[in-house]
Amino acid sequence: MPKSETSKKPSRKSSPRERGSRFGDRLVAEAQEAAAALRSEIERNEYEIKVPGETEVAAIRARLELSQAAFAKSFGLDLGVVQAWEQKRRRPDRCARILLAVIAKEPDAVRRALAA
Repeated sequence: MPKSETSKKPSRKSSPRERGSRFGDRLVAEAQEAAAALRSEIERNEYEIKVPGETEVAAIRARLELSQAAFAKSFGLDLGVVQAWEQKRRRPDRCARILLAVIAKEPDAVRRALAA
C-alpha cells in the first residue's frame, strides 16, 4: 500500500527569531525615545519632590480628628513614636516625614495602600 502524504501547513506561532525581532524593535524604539528625552526633544513628566523639613504631627492628627492611638493604628505607626514626635522628644526621619506628608494630603489613599 502506498503511503499517503499529509500536507503540512505552516505554523501560525511566531518563531523565536520573530519574537526576538519584535522585542529588538521595541528595545530600539525605547532607546531612541530615551535619547530624545536626554536631548530635550520631548517632554517627560517630572515631579520635584519636596521633603518637609518640619512636620506637625499633632496638627495632622487633629485635622483627621483621631486620637494618638487611632492615628498610630490607622497608619501602622508605633504609638510611642507618635507621642515622642508630638512632644518633640524625637523628630520624624526623612521616610516618616514623607509618609506624614502623604497622610496629610491623602489619608484615604494611605489607608487603602496599607489595608490587608
